[in-house]
Amino acid sequence: MNLPTYREASEESAVAPLPMAHLSIEICHFRHEEILYDTDLVRAQFRRAVPLVAAFIESARIEYGPDTRVSTCYLTDDYFQPRFEPAEVLGKLLGAAADAGLTIDYLARESGCHRAPVFAGGVAVGAPIPVAEMVAARLVAQPEDEEVANGSRPPTTESGWLCNGRREQDDSSRLAMHPLPYRPPQEYGRGEHSIFLDVELWHDRDEAARRWSCPFLAAVWQLLRLGMLRYHGAPVVDPQLWPADRAWPDSWEDLPPVVRLDPDAAPFTAYRTLSMLPKRYLLIESAVRVILDHLAPDDDVAAQVAAQGSAEQVVVPPKVVERVGHLLLDGT
Repeated sequence: MNLPTYREASEESAVAPLPMAHLSIEICHFRHEEILYDTDLVRAQFRRAVPLVAAFIESARIEYGPDTRVSTCYLTDDYFQPRFEPAEVLGKLLGAAADAGLTIDYLARESGCHRAPVFAGGVAVGAPIPVAEMVAARLVAQPEDEEVANGSRPPTTESGWLCNGRREQDDSSRLAMHPLPYRPPQEYGRGEHSIFLDVELWHDRDEAARRWSCPFLAAVWQLLRLGMLRYHGAPVVDPQLWPADRAWPDSWEDLPPVVRLDPDAAPFTAYRTLSMLPKRYLLIESAVRVILDHLAPDDDVAAQVAAQGSAEQVVVPPKVVERVGHLLLDGT
């Protein structure tokens, strides 16, 4: 399956600016089973997160001043676990956060990193935006090398695999009488030794259904939080206010991709992100950084975000991955 090619905002319409916080803090990540059947674990992790969130907010204020804008968010796993109903999952999740004294400003759906329905006034009003395909079309794979040139390994756009270096030599196409010496994988820009990572971005179950990997959707999630994605110049997601007394829908598809829980919260998008996650996500987040390292962002969007930052005396690193931070937590 060939990925579609997308014309970017500057080719069709002006790039819409987004309100920016200084820092977006993602607070923990749990499987739906943990939320439903091990709520004490969720509550304990949220309690541990409270002083950590306060410390990072204070650190941001030291860097950016007393008017620093910080928002918090949580990404719910409805892409890989859609069978659980929103009401039972979100009720327990937000109840555990409230019990711990933790404020979650924004709630997002992981499936919105695949396709993001357009909502206005809390109601779907348009066809979903193909977010994952947009990001995949902007990946720059490893340089052309011998394995691609001789046809023994397909390129990333066909294979769905992306690495941070040169894979080990595949000499299966060579004559048995003339084997080549083993050549181990090599990391690009390595020091004395290599740390080689090979990341699966997707696999195709059939011709009509592409299944995106957790690391790839997590990379899209970072780009959404950093305000780096536009569709025909417009924001990919527009956080929709969800009043506290409004019931959750029966289906995840009826929930906006990003919900604003606090009407007075700082913006969802931010110059920098911090994800506070259990240590079991170490490999996934390492893969996220490989993916973001291979991203060619839209130049006009990147320039706009940098200009917004400059106007506020915020230095925005030119590489997207340098705007992403992690804190890995014990205890899960």
